[in-house]
Amino acid sequence: MPSIEEVKDYLGNHDIVVREYQQPTPTCETAAAAVGCTPAEIAKTLLFLVGGTPIAVVTCGDMKVKSSPLKKASGLSGKVKLPQAEEVLQQTGYFPGGVCPFLLPPELPVLLDRSMQRFDCVYAAAGNDYSAVPITFEQLQNLTGGTPAEVCELMEGQPC
Repeated sequence: MPSIEEVKDYLGNHDIVVREYQQPTPTCETAAAAVGCTPAEIAKTLLFLVGGTPIAVVTCGDMKVKSSPLKKASGLSGKVKLPQAEEVLQQTGYFPGGVCPFLLPPELPVLLDRSMQRFDCVYAAAGNDYSAVPITFEQLQNLTGGTPAEVCELMEGQPC
């Protein structure tokens, strides 16, 4: 499991600084409060199982992943479901609430929802639930090897 220090070292090698906070940042609302931005500007990393195959999706805090577009973008078929916490840790190396898009296992596909492109900068978790890293969509794509996709829709009146 990558530590926040490993994430900081990795991102530091790309001149990106991880911010750490006193208050917890495990949800888009708490992260937004700590960072001082809107929940939409939080880049949440979610793990899904599509027909049993894991795939990570990074999207804005105000977006909801939709099954059909996810299957189409990933080229996978079968039932889409969220895994249990133990499987999130097993597949990503991070505990839920601190899953970040960096230093994920190389075999885990990553989709970057294009909704993040509406912001100059989004804030992704950095490996624990007391951190965030300001990053552009282009940097996110370069550092994760993620594939841009449209797999989400705006949540209406729902907490993220």
